[in-house]
Amino acid sequence: MADEDYGMDMEYEDEPPEPEVEEGEEEENDNNQNEDVNEPLVEGEEKEEGEQKERMRKTSKYMTKYERARILGTRALQISMNAPVMVELQGETDPLEIAMKELRERKIPFTIRRYLPDGSYEDWGVDELIVEDSWRRQVGGH
Repeated sequence: MADEDYGMDMEYEDEPPEPEVEEGEEEENDNNQNEDVNEPLVEGEEKEEGEQKERMRKTSKYMTKYERARILGTRALQISMNAPVMVELQGETDPLEIAMKELRERKIPFTIRRYLPDGSYEDWGVDELIVEDSWRRQVGGH
């Protein structure tokens, strides 16, 4: 750019000057912004929002085989690196077997994020998803 585009203080000439705010006006603006935040929440409203989120889900409540594989692999890796185990062990030492037992008992503390075509997503806890019967047999379910 040419030197003519800049003023003496190295700012663009086309840039409008910032409006000056008096001391009293600044405090009023801050108070107006905080008024919306300080509204108390009613417990009934929170429950209704939570129920609506569950009803508004678009994806299936069944865990896919890909989600299952990723969860078991990730959890087995964590267990092999001495992460706390969420179930009682009865002589199991294999991290994958322990991860399968945790999945069977729905104790894996993971959240699955399912992305939708419109760019939004849904979060499902592992304890919320249904593992199909054929998969339960593989993880030792009844």
